[in-house]
Amino acid sequence: MAFNLHNRNLLSLEHHSQRELRYLLDLSRDLKRARYSGTEQKHLQGKNIALIFEKASTRTRCAFEVAAFQQGANITYIDPGSSHIGHKETMKDTARVLGRMYDAIEYRGFSQHLVEELARYAGVPVFNGLTDEFHPTQMLADVMTMLEHSDKPLHEIRFAYLGDARNNMGNSLLLVAAKLGMDIRIGAPRSLWPSDAHRELCDAFASESGARITLTEDPVAAVQGVDFIHTDVWVSMGEPVEAWDQRIDLLKPYQVNAQLMAAADNPRVRFMHCLPAFHNTETTLGRDVAERYPELANGIEVTEDVFESPACIAFEQAENRMHTIKAVLVSALADI
Repeated sequence: MAFNLHNRNLLSLEHHSQRELRYLLDLSRDLKRARYSGTEQKHLQGKNIALIFEKASTRTRCAFEVAAFQQGANITYIDPGSSHIGHKETMKDTARVLGRMYDAIEYRGFSQHLVEELARYAGVPVFNGLTDEFHPTQMLADVMTMLEHSDKPLHEIRFAYLGDARNNMGNSLLLVAAKLGMDIRIGAPRSLWPSDAHRELCDAFASESGARITLTEDPVAAVQGVDFIHTDVWVSMGEPVEAWDQRIDLLKPYQVNAQLMAAADNPRVRFMHCLPAFHNTETTLGRDVAERYPELANGIEVTEDVFESPACIAFEQAENRMHTIKAVLVSALADI
């Protein structure tokens, strides 16, 4: 190939070209097919990968661990309670220690600044498993899933994101769409739109790729004619419980329900969610919110009937986290 992803970081997708992103998507598809057909080869024998989790996780941890194991690599999981980062040891010092022991490091935590500092000092590839600002491995899985459920080329796929668009999902979906030339519509209150600086960055990428970017406060206008509707939880991990009251009042009009799905005017429209999803009262948080807001007893950001419908492809997304993370690991670490 005319570019080189060997020993490359994956921090936000900002520094990956469209060709590099397409290569990672193609490699993800090839590795998934190899896994399903029983022809997978282990390209990461003898590699050691550290997984730093300052935020707890189900999908990201499992996807990294299984992807690494299936490719023959060893992993060390550093959980939120066993790390000295920020308490007894700086990220810079942690990076310089782990970089001497491991071939790569994954980080899931808070500030984007921390994962970038880790990458600056580690001397080995660093992969962002999630920060407050970006979620790049989720983006690869989301685009892969959209390609699997559409017969359109990337530049013809239209999708909407509804909810808090300032979070890592809103920022990252806008960025990946701009990079790949897709048609993205953000439906959110203006106060929850991505920052001006991030929108300007994405507008610049869109001018090169031909992407179409729409931001609107009208949820129905956002979903009109789209192929996919994305959403995410309304309050991110680590935010205070008081944020729920303010966020619910702002975002109730953006709940993905049967009426909003119908507003897409596309019988093939699919629903996507990075999970976990609050679609009923079978969780502690879901029950707590329903007690305060009875109108949300059937779901918060998405209703139960939509989430449990054939339109929901959230679990395909979840599986594709593993295949796309495997592609990131192989492209950066494999000696091929």
